[in-house]
Amino acid sequence: MRIFSGIQPTGAKHFGNYSGGFRQYVATSRKGEGFFCVVDLHSLSVPYDPVEFRDTCVDLAAMLFATGLDPDRSTVFVQSHVTAHAEANWLLSAVATVGELRRMTQFKDKSQGRESVSAALFAYPVLMAADILLYQTDAVPVGDDQRQHIELARDIAQRFNARFGETFKVPRGIYPEEGARIMDLQAPDKKMSTTGGTQLGTVLMLDAPEEIRRKFKSAVTDTGREVRRAPDKPGISNLVEIMAVASGQAPAEVEARYEGEGYGKFKVDVGEAVIELLTPIKKRYLELRSDPAELERLLARGAEKARATAAPTLHRMYDVMGFVPRDRD
Repeated sequence: MRIFSGIQPTGAKHFGNYSGGFRQYVATSRKGEGFFCVVDLHSLSVPYDPVEFRDTCVDLAAMLFATGLDPDRSTVFVQSHVTAHAEANWLLSAVATVGELRRMTQFKDKSQGRESVSAALFAYPVLMAADILLYQTDAVPVGDDQRQHIELARDIAQRFNARFGETFKVPRGIYPEEGARIMDLQAPDKKMSTTGGTQLGTVLMLDAPEEIRRKFKSAVTDTGREVRRAPDKPGISNLVEIMAVASGQAPAEVEARYEGEGYGKFKVDVGEAVIELLTPIKKRYLELRSDPAELERLLARGAEKARATAAPTLHRMYDVMGFVPRDRD
């Protein structure tokens, strides 16, 4: 099975990124051949600082390895190091439609309230489709918020195949059963985020233990004392999901474990479980960040394999679309 997923180097990474992304990458990488990409080209769709951007890309690459991706088993690389992504994006833009892109929920959310947005923000779902389809991907592990984009990639693949001949595998999304969408600890009606969330409600991957404890102790809960998931208990439901991810237990097991217990002890225990999970990840991350030459070597190795893997698909795209043959060296 061929697996592909990408993550944007925007903002400090938080527990929601781990729950919906990083841990899925590691789990699925053990089931087949994995390609995991720092999608830096996607980040150009919103204003950014070039110096900070470069550092954030390296930071994210270190986090991918630190959370458990094995460079001997999985291919980890930076998107812009494989030019096939940009080329395939343009070719697929001839197949995607404006109507499809207008329906993308994330574009509506990110452009809301802004007088001017870039064309890249509107069109980046086509680039995401190119990222996936280039690798003849079978499965794409992503968070629940990416379902619409995966469906668009599937539609583009099927339309391209029907119009030009069989070229792409039609991928399927893999979504976590628990922790697909971790919410803000202070505003449990909003997704945990470094841009749209609250500072106190966002647990960063690199937070110090005392900061994690503080955030969970102050987490918003609900009326009552019962530790259980329910539509009218978004705060405690979110904490149950987080505990399930951090402890490896099913949510029902978490609820049973804390039956009859109050919220206070539960919040403390959730914080400690998250600290225990993140401590070795942070240690490995700091080791990689202190050795930039090793990190650069790993990314160069990944890019070389990604270029070789993507090339046949890109050549096939040019051929079936009627382009004059070119030197493939």
